[in-house]
Amino acid sequence: MRERRMRGSRGQPPGRGAVLPEPGMKTEAACGAAAGVYPVDVLDDDPDAHRKAALACYASLGEGAGASSEVFCLPTGEQVKLEASSVYFCTVHRDEPQHKILVLVNPQDTKTVVAVYIKESWWSTEDAIRTSDPAREGLMKVQSFGERIVLFILNVIIFGRLERNLDDDDMFFLPHSVKEQAKIMWRHGAAVGFYTTKMKGSLCGSGTGVCYLLPVFDTVFVRRKHRRQGLGTAMLRDFCETFPDDEALGVSYPMSPAMYQAHPGNSEEEDVSRHARTSWNDRPRQSAPGDSSKERTRGEELEHTKNDPDRGAEEEDMGLVGQPQGKLARPSP
Repeated sequence: MRERRMRGSRGQPPGRGAVLPEPGMKTEAACGAAAGVYPVDVLDDDPDAHRKAALACYASLGEGAGASSEVFCLPTGEQVKLEASSVYFCTVHRDEPQHKILVLVNPQDTKTVVAVYIKESWWSTEDAIRTSDPAREGLMKVQSFGERIVLFILNVIIFGRLERNLDDDDMFFLPHSVKEQAKIMWRHGAAVGFYTTKMKGSLCGSGTGVCYLLPVFDTVFVRRKHRRQGLGTAMLRDFCETFPDDEALGVSYPMSPAMYQAHPGNSEEEDVSRHARTSWNDRPRQSAPGDSSKERTRGEELEHTKNDPDRGAEEEDMGLVGQPQGKLARPSP
């Protein structure tokens, strides 16, 4: 019987965000979430190796169709069987579609991603964005491949799927580019938000020669349970302090209603909100092909993978049930 590496949630026994093996299967006991080691701390900067491992995992699930009793246990106690019909590939970077991550969805609610496959192990979405490195605290620039995986999970899985109203005409972001200028907000051992910027002089889109005329505060997200604690203001302040020599800085449009919120009675902030609503047409448009805020998302789509004896695997797009397509991506609250 084949051996597969497994990870559960930190400090939790099987049945609470863990993987239960087949009877008689040998499991790996060293390190993992229970030992406080997380993907961002140990993942090599090798996207191709990551993709090959994910394809191998999918292939093994396909080979074991109908015979495997291995399951992933949700925090609710519900068990999700690890089988090919419940796993999908997501594109991590919009400009490099070959970089993908394998995710496990709840078969009863295919909009909900419950785990991701990283470093030959299944990790709950919460453990996948944790860190054991005490130096990761506050705003940290995204540099490593592991940090870009965390950025993707925050952006596409947590904001795009778990903390956004999927039944409403709500806003979401497209997957970021592979070289996106971004910072992640780390707090008490977990990633709780991020913001990205467009640099002055960088192209507005891959299909245009138009450049940004000033640094732009592009996308920003703070997890729901960490909002109203000053983190959004801290990120905006950090952005401003990053460009001390620039006379003007920009903020991407369109903006979510929450971004316009002002404390009651603060007339100055309310005036700014009204001005922002009416003056956006004065700034250069960024709707050229390839613009991150205007393209149809691929991160909102999960992709089935089929085995192909000649090519190893063929990847085919597959949208989620009930998921509207073609929305505009906008800044989040």
